[in-house]
Amino acid sequence: MNEHRMEIGQRLREVRLLSGKDEAEFTRGLGISVEELRAYESGERDTPVSVMQSVAALYGVSTTELMTGEPARLRQYCVVRRDRGVAVERREAYGYRSLAYNFAGRQMEPMFITIPPGSAEDEFSLNTHKGQEFHFCLEGSFIIQVGDHRITMGEGDSIYFDSAAPHGMAALGGAAAKSLVIITM
Repeated sequence: MNEHRMEIGQRLREVRLLSGKDEAEFTRGLGISVEELRAYESGERDTPVSVMQSVAALYGVSTTELMTGEPARLRQYCVVRRDRGVAVERREAYGYRSLAYNFAGRQMEPMFITIPPGSAEDEFSLNTHKGQEFHFCLEGSFIIQVGDHRITMGEGDSIYFDSAAPHGMAALGGAAAKSLVIITM
């Protein structure tokens, strides 16, 4: 089991225990099942950023605290140097790096994502959550599904969409693609 994933699960459990709510009460506001919560808390499954964002909004902690165990400290600006963003185990299929993890009170989550190779015919693992997303393709190409639509994205292309629509993606051309993604909270 991934150590980072287990640490996030432990912090999530601590927030739940400190809230004084049982599992059912805690999950009600998060839009997840008790079984999902147990899997996140045990480190069996990755805790989605959308769940961390909901916990942060409802219980007064930051996503940075959930991801790193440390509070975000910067308020005026935050510089993250190349390859220094905090790795986020958001979905096993993709590699995520948070690009503003140390900025306190942020209202969006900018991330650098590495999308693994796939094909347009693949069945995508789809995700839904609150907020909106912006994707800007930096390198390679990928196909993104938003609702019933599949859109091919190339270097320099961008897409903005409602994150409540089921969405997922895969890189094309047999190589990983890289994208800047911004998720509103």
